[in-house]
Amino acid sequence: MKAISTLLLVLVALTAPAVAVELDIDDIKLPRGFEIEVYANVPNARSMTLGYNDVVFVSNRRASSVYAVVPSGGANPQVIEVARDLNMPNGIAFRDGDLYVAEIDRILVYRKIMQHFTQLPAPEVLPVRLPSERHHGWRYIAFGPDGKLYVAIGAPCNVCDRDAEGFAQVWRMNPDGSGLETFARGVRNTVGFTWHPETGEFWFTDNGRDMLGDDEPPDELNRAARPGLHFGFPFCHGGKLLDPEFGAGKDCADFVPPALNLGPHVAALGLEFYTGSMFPAEYQGQLFIAEHGSWNRSNKIGYRVMLVTFKDGAPDSYETFARGWLKGNEASGRPVDLLILSDGSMLVSDDQGGRVFRIYYEE
Repeated sequence: MKAISTLLLVLVALTAPAVAVELDIDDIKLPRGFEIEVYANVPNARSMTLGYNDVVFVSNRRASSVYAVVPSGGANPQVIEVARDLNMPNGIAFRDGDLYVAEIDRILVYRKIMQHFTQLPAPEVLPVRLPSERHHGWRYIAFGPDGKLYVAIGAPCNVCDRDAEGFAQVWRMNPDGSGLETFARGVRNTVGFTWHPETGEFWFTDNGRDMLGDDEPPDELNRAARPGLHFGFPFCHGGKLLDPEFGAGKDCADFVPPALNLGPHVAALGLEFYTGSMFPAEYQGQLFIAEHGSWNRSNKIGYRVMLVTFKDGAPDSYETFARGWLKGNEASGRPVDLLILSDGSMLVSDDQGGRVFRIYYEE
């Protein structure tokens, strides 16, 4: 009985999220010359997409609304609820004046969204059906340079093989929902992807499986140079660790390895190549990653924004850019997504605190 009680205590420690505390903005540490401010308060702020004139649309996962953050010419932009009563609307994307919102099992299109912030017409529903499983069922979507809409289809489990049903994949389609195809496979749960500003290659984060201990497996930063690649899940993790259940008879060499292994269980989510003009030259073309933070690690890690620098087209370093949302095992925020504004400043969403931060640089 004592052994069972001890095991239960360990499991509670491993699965409990970091304790929430109040944020002191001065706790956030950045490189010299950079500053951070609370840009807007948005409930459960998750994914972000940029509309016209620096209007930022912000989704959430736990609530059921989508918001527009509208610059007001002053320090406090206006926050407007533009859609409500949705089913976990995590994924959003903006294209040609229209806002695309991904619920768990369908994609909605709000036409001419910039003209209808407070009186939206009923959305169109794209003629494509997404899986309805809620485990890893919150979608991440974005339009690629090919004009196609990319959609993450997470594995409906911690670890399982349901590729034949379309899980653990990235799909893409035309803006009207036609031409649906699988772009990438073996992707456990990506909640952030982007494209290299020069090569157009697809880059994405992937969250590693749970329950293999504090330090395995790593989260991943992956690059897809072309469609049709398999990135290993559920057979191989981090490019080198065969799964104890599904790895039998497999070889990690048969799958595309990560471009970079990230910290274990850091929950790497949104990522952005820096294409603005505000940050110093050494940040141009480098990659920022929002790490939401571990929930299943005895000593929490993540809860930060990381910087990946490149050399000869490949990741060369992985270091902390913004930290301070975590003190010990107590968290005051959890970074989710990143977005570059027209002035070159960078937004960071925080679903725990219900905030959007703005990071900017001053000489």
